[in-house]
Order: sequence, then structure tokens, then C-alpha cells
Amino acid sequence: MNQRLDVRVRAVVLAILMCPLVLAAQDDAPVVAPPLAIASNNHAEPGAAKNRIFGVLPNYRTVEGSIQFEALTSRQKLGLAAKDTFDWPTFIVTGGFASIYQAEKQNPAFGQGLQGFAKRYTSALGDQMIGNMLTEGFLPVLLHDDPRFFRSGIGTTGSRLKSAIRQILMTRSDSGTWRFNAPEWLGNGIAVGISNTYYRDSRSFSDNMQRLGMQVGNDALSDVLKEFWPDLKHRFFDRHRT
Repeated sequence: MNQRLDVRVRAVVLAILMCPLVLAAQDDAPVVAPPLAIASNNHAEPGAAKNRIFGVLPNYRTVEGSIQFEALTSRQKLGLAAKDTFDWPTFIVTGGFASIYQAEKQNPAFGQGLQGFAKRYTSALGDQMIGNMLTEGFLPVLLHDDPRFFRSGIGTTGSRLKSAIRQILMTRSDSGTWRFNAPEWLGNGIAVGISNTYYRDSRSFSDNMQRLGMQVGNDALSDVLKEFWPDLKHRFFDRHRT
């Protein structure tokens, strides 16, 4: 199991680099990306079709970093977290992961067949939902941090890549200042700890660190996609419609 997870960690890191490298291969000049269609008050618009990557993946928390900062209320933070957590693609993607885990016979205590798949599905869904609500909702409310992703949209590909990944380590407080992203690390750490109650075959320190790495790596990949999605959409999708 550890070897399989190591492969996934490397795959996540590779995927993080793919989007900006595709853009950089086309030109090395500084990129000024088309802005996202978001509300002028810098609040993400939950439920809008434009707030999806590839028309499917939820992108409710992305706002333009150039717009004047306005703090969210506790209700808005929890609302964004709920949108991310209970959006319909979450249930489909979880089914894909559960199928992979079933094929690899991970967590043998779950067994095989329909019952084993159901246990793997609910466990993977629990990982996603608990992690999302903690890192994007409850902890930002308690710690007075902002759960949104602040997209740069300007500069070289490398500088924007650094800006996106940096937000895994740093986040804005409700006052607008940058500080350590405690909700990201503490929230995912708590989620991994809770997962020990249902992952009976993988409770070692190494297993826990690998699950934490996967959670944080997935969030880093998500941030990179959010940063470069308008560029990818403009270059590979919008131009074909004209």
C-alpha cells in the first residue's frame, strides 16, 4: 500500500506542474490572463456555471487578487465550504477513487464485492467532506482566516505557479494580512486523525503522513488549476468557438 501511495504522491506533483508548463511551452513572455467573471465585491459566486473548471470541477472560492480585499462573514465561509463539499462532481470523483482502491484491494478489512466498494466509497467521501469542511469552513471561522484562493492572473508562468503553491503555506487573515495557512494543515491533519477510526489497516505514522501529503497535494493541484484555468480555457477552448 505504501508503494502505491508513493506513486500517487509523485503523480500529484507531476500534475501540478503540467498546466503551467503547457502554457510556458507556447511562449516565455509574461502572461496577462483573462480575468475571471466574478462579482465586483470580490466574493465568489456560488452556483454560477462559470465557477467550474472544465465545466465540472467546482471553482467557487477563486477571486481575483487585484480586487480590493473584503473579509467574508462566518456564514459566507461556511457557505463556500458547503458548496465545495456537497457539489455533485464530488460524488462522481469519489466513485472513481473507490473503484481504484477496490481494484488495488486497499484496506483488506473492507473486503471485496459490493460491500467492500460501499465501505471504500463512504471512507473516501468522508475524507473529502471532513477535510473540506474543516479547512474551508469551520477552522477559517474559528481562526479568522480567509478560505478563498486569490488568483494572481499576471506575471510570468513561473511567478504565478509560485503564487498558487504559496497559498498552501500562506493564507489571508480576515484583516487582509498574509500568515501561515493553519486551516489547511490543521484541518487536513485532523481529518487524517479521524480517518484512523475507519482505516484499520493503515494507522501507522507513515500511513498518516502519506494521507496528509495526498490531501495537501490535491489542494495544491487544485490551486494551480484555479490559477491557470482561464488561460487554458482561453487558449484551448474559447478560440475554437470563434
